[in-house]
Amino acid sequence: MAVTKDDIVIKTMSYANAQENIDFIELLDHYAKDIMGGGEPLAENVKSGLIGSMKARSHAISLLAYKDGTAVGLLNAFEGFSTFANKPLINIHDIIVREGYRACGIGQYLLKAIEQIAVTRGCCKLTLEVLSGNELAKNSYQKFGFTGYSLDESIGHALFWEKKVALS
Repeated sequence: MAVTKDDIVIKTMSYANAQENIDFIELLDHYAKDIMGGGEPLAENVKSGLIGSMKARSHAISLLAYKDGTAVGLLNAFEGFSTFANKPLINIHDIIVREGYRACGIGQYLLKAIEQIAVTRGCCKLTLEVLSGNELAKNSYQKFGFTGYSLDESIGHALFWEKKVALS
């Protein structure tokens, strides 16, 4: 898929195009170095192995945004499943917009493209997590229509938790 709008081109990665793979790693590393991405560059083993790992996962989706031939945005998502709806869903794992191109609508184009994929796949919803202090991202997601999740306001909103798994 390639969508062109306002001189922004959104491409779905196949993980087989060498230049797209370079752009993918460079954008993800750019984000990792940002405070909102953890403030540290990607480890070398991640840089060298990530494309192969993504390609091996049939449920992985990566979209690249280009402006005037420059890679300026990346969205990584994974198809999951909603047992309550008995339908697939898409969880957006990363949205990256290169510094200097933020607040220009690129994130909105990436979100629209993944939403189109979700509709095509018969998904019931898009999900994502965002840091509570990332106001720019929160505003972008709210503009697109994302809201907090709760089944009943009296029992509160959903929280995103993690537990790291030790590999043996």
